[in-house]
Amino acid sequence: MTDRRFWLGFAAYLIPTFPLGYFWHLAWFAPQYHQLEAYRPDVIIPLGLTSMIIQGALLSWLYPKLFDGAAGGWLARGLKFGLLVGLFAWSYSTLAVGAKHVMTSVPLYVELETAFTIAQYVVTGPLIALAWRR
Repeated sequence: MTDRRFWLGFAAYLIPTFPLGYFWHLAWFAPQYHQLEAYRPDVIIPLGLTSMIIQGALLSWLYPKLFDGAAGGWLARGLKFGLLVGLFAWSYSTLAVGAKHVMTSVPLYVELETAFTIAQYVVTGPLIALAWRR
């Protein structure tokens, strides 16, 4: 964690994810999420930010272990990394939540969260790869 690239990768995840998550869930699509009745009315932002800090650290640590020396340029590697970790995140943040939580429309929730997950990891995967390029 003393490698400068680790901290750049961490920032590459956290800096776009926090505003995207905030505006996506609490502004741009707030009426749809309110309609779903799946979220608490008083969202606890520090818990969400803490989650993102943990995710950013883990993903920046993981990237070079999975993609160091992989074929292709940083953009291709970043998109592959985004696809891999995005699919993993989608499985627990979208499918599992939709399966377990009471809400008015599971299909609407899956649609919104799928779009969010795609946007998040299409941006952050390449940015993390850019941070770790040699």
